[in-house]
Amino acid sequence: MSVKAVCVMKGEVVTGTITFTQEGGSVKVEGEVKGLAAGEHGFHVHQFGDNTNGCISAGSHFNPEGKTHGAPSDEERHVGDLGNVTANAEGIATVNITDTVISLSGPHSIIGRSLVVHADVDDLGRGGHEQSKTTGNAGGRLACGVIGIKA
Repeated sequence: MSVKAVCVMKGEVVTGTITFTQEGGSVKVEGEVKGLAAGEHGFHVHQFGDNTNGCISAGSHFNPEGKTHGAPSDEERHVGDLGNVTANAEGIATVNITDTVISLSGPHSIIGRSLVVHADVDDLGRGGHEQSKTTGNAGGRLACGVIGIKA
């Protein structure tokens, strides 16, 4: 039996709906984000499910193990590091990620946390910028939403 969650993302221009399906030790992350500039955009689960002050109240990346920022395939990464999504010329990013670090239950559960899409590309901790090892230097927060259990 699979467990499912959903996140409806909203920003001034950017919107999206993302579903999460837990199957064994991995989570499928699928959906669409619209209104983006063409190209890559950082895509992360943030600590708090709080969007009362816009996406800024979501806090930093979900990082219960105190690691530095990295790529989804890296051993050294935040739990919430999902890399980048790529928007086409129409500003639509089709999301299709499978991740083995996030979960819909237990200590790595993302339920009740926020999903955020960023203005810039996530350098995956390799950019040499002062923010590379904490945020991937992914820029401002364009849209966010709280991840909740799906009916």
